[in-house]
Amino acid sequence: MELLAPAGNLEKLKWAVQYGADAVYFGTEFGSLRSYAGNFSLEDAAAGLAYLHARNKKGYVALNIYPWSDEFERLSQTAQQLDDLGVDALIVADLGVLTTLRRMNLKAKLHISTQASTTNYQSVQAYGELGASRVNLARELSLEQIQAMQQALGGAVETEVFVHGAVCFSYSGRCAISDYLTGHGANRGECKQPCRWKYSLVEEKRPGQVMDYYEDERGSYFFNSRELALFEYVPALQQANVASVKLEGRMKSIHYIASIVSFYRQIIDGKRVGWDEGVGLLNRVPNRGYSTGFMKGQVGSGDYASEAGSSTGDSIFVGNVLEEKTDGRRVLEVRNKITAGQELELLTPTGNLSSITMPTPLVTREGEQVETVNNSQFLLLENDLKPYTILRRIASFQ
Repeated sequence: MELLAPAGNLEKLKWAVQYGADAVYFGTEFGSLRSYAGNFSLEDAAAGLAYLHARNKKGYVALNIYPWSDEFERLSQTAQQLDDLGVDALIVADLGVLTTLRRMNLKAKLHISTQASTTNYQSVQAYGELGASRVNLARELSLEQIQAMQQALGGAVETEVFVHGAVCFSYSGRCAISDYLTGHGANRGECKQPCRWKYSLVEEKRPGQVMDYYEDERGSYFFNSRELALFEYVPALQQANVASVKLEGRMKSIHYIASIVSFYRQIIDGKRVGWDEGVGLLNRVPNRGYSTGFMKGQVGSGDYASEAGSSTGDSIFVGNVLEEKTDGRRVLEVRNKITAGQELELLTPTGNLSSITMPTPLVTREGEQVETVNNSQFLLLENDLKPYTILRRIASFQ
């Protein structure tokens, strides 16, 4: 089974590869549903694809907006340029885009986005007949439904399932609230996430009487969804011959990328963890609470609705190890406050967790001895840590 990771920019693409992704998906400056991610220029796309292919990994590009008629020429040109760069697949949602790209006889494969709301094997077969090689199934399916679809398909068309990350409260992400409240279209990649805002109640027969409704001391969040965490279902999806499991997060940090990709890499490779242990590990990155979504079938509000509107996490990302060395010592890029003698947790590209005590005093790249460092500074470490290793401060450490 393929592990498909997100990348909002070239740096994140490299982190995803280092931490175990088999393939990476990203967007370019036009055509993606994440306008606020650090979308790739064509130059970055070329560099990213070269980086991936040199390591026998794959790169997929999202062209999954619902375009207006006058945008098809630009979309076709973008697809052709990406195809010339060697992109492995293009991810589309719109039927007209699929038909247009198929007629272009591109070398890249065509994948159907989750935005297409594919909930039955008949639609998967239809997309296959129209030229798609893979379909990302709707998030609203249960495991039982996916298993039945896989059996009916018999491997004729590959399927892909989102297993982790933030989800839209609307069906397959097809939401119009952002359009109405902000003028920024969700299906144009410009969603302002009004589902995360605070709301009050107004009863129909009492207009003008605003009633507060509290889920907690912060206010109410009627639409706010917990994040998916389907790690317990990955073995069953493997057994059902799902081709790829996909992680959400093109707008997330390198800390998120490293933590989530390495976690699911271990799950795919055979590690088994229960819900409490798994959530404990996943809580090291900011999240809105975790849910298994629709995977077990009928969903209640306690399974899906978040109890808070803001993200929380048990750790703070404080630094990462660079590839470069100075005077034979590894260089640490500081992303938050670090103090001499402080105990920190290490997350290596292999997914292993351990702890490290920072030296006293700290030594900067310029050779200065200090007790505390902050963002954008660089330290020298005696420990020969691997590049891309994460250092973080967690609640259980002093």
